[in-house]
Amino acid sequence: MLKAGVAGAGHLGKIHLKLLQESNQYELMGFYDADPKQAAAIAEEFGYKAYPSLDALIADCDMVDVVTPTLYHFDTAKKVIEAGKHLFIEKPITTTVEEAEALRALAKKHKVRGQVGQVERFNPAFRAVVDRFDNPMFIESHRLAEFNPRGTDVSVVLDLMIHDIDVILSVVKSPVKSVTSNGVSVISSTPDIANARIEFENGCIANLTASRISLKNMRKSRFFQKDAYISVDFLEKKCEVVKMMDAPETPDDFAMILTNADGLKKQIYFDNPEVTPNNAILDELNTFAQAIKDDKTPIVSLHQGTEALRLAMQVIENFNN
Repeated sequence: MLKAGVAGAGHLGKIHLKLLQESNQYELMGFYDADPKQAAAIAEEFGYKAYPSLDALIADCDMVDVVTPTLYHFDTAKKVIEAGKHLFIEKPITTTVEEAEALRALAKKHKVRGQVGQVERFNPAFRAVVDRFDNPMFIESHRLAEFNPRGTDVSVVLDLMIHDIDVILSVVKSPVKSVTSNGVSVISSTPDIANARIEFENGCIANLTASRISLKNMRKSRFFQKDAYISVDFLEKKCEVVKMMDAPETPDDFAMILTNADGLKKQIYFDNPEVTPNNAILDELNTFAQAIKDDKTPIVSLHQGTEALRLAMQVIENFNN
């Protein structure tokens, strides 16, 4: 088992602590939090070992799970990597692309593995359809959340939209050609609602909307490709695949047939892939452990985390331009 520790014991950090303790891939050593009172309270309530310093935690671990506020990601992760320890780091990987590139270079130099916590890649609804994507050419995503002060230290793009950016980059195998976007600050000092239109060199268009001031929660993406439509509800953990195939000469009485202007007939087939329930955060942590043991590239590598951040920053830079 890999010896693991958590840096940062806020809301998400406590979840990671619990799951690392439950995992059969790790031995949880403890955690470090910069707030001594917070650390003492968590240690007393849950029994986890609170380390007096980040260096002390790193020294006892094979892997450190960085769940600090984004502002501290780079400095914390740099210490982990330079100590020769493997790194799991929550999204966004860092606050700037330059910092992310520096972490990638350090990880390569010190020969350690790194994974970014882009949890939607492990969402059971997405996993159920991940092998159904075949060159999608139009994608529409809506990620809406009720207001929560937690996370407002960064733009809604880095808080919410980056999930969909990462998912889209994982299924569209083409470089980005252009980005147009708009963002509005309603209650925070950074944008609370944003829309981005991303065009890829292969012609694919992705239209993304993210809001943290909505009256209801929604996390849905729709993917359109030749002869198929794929819908993923990340919140409800449901998915649907609608396929169109050439209609048989003598279709079933209940078959749904569409005829285009040229007289070509297509039959619609509804496919509901089986969604296997899981704990997405536990899965991403466990698959990272397996990647370390097998010396393989993690499912969401530091490179992929960097590219998601790069595109997110393009979205932000293009606001109102």
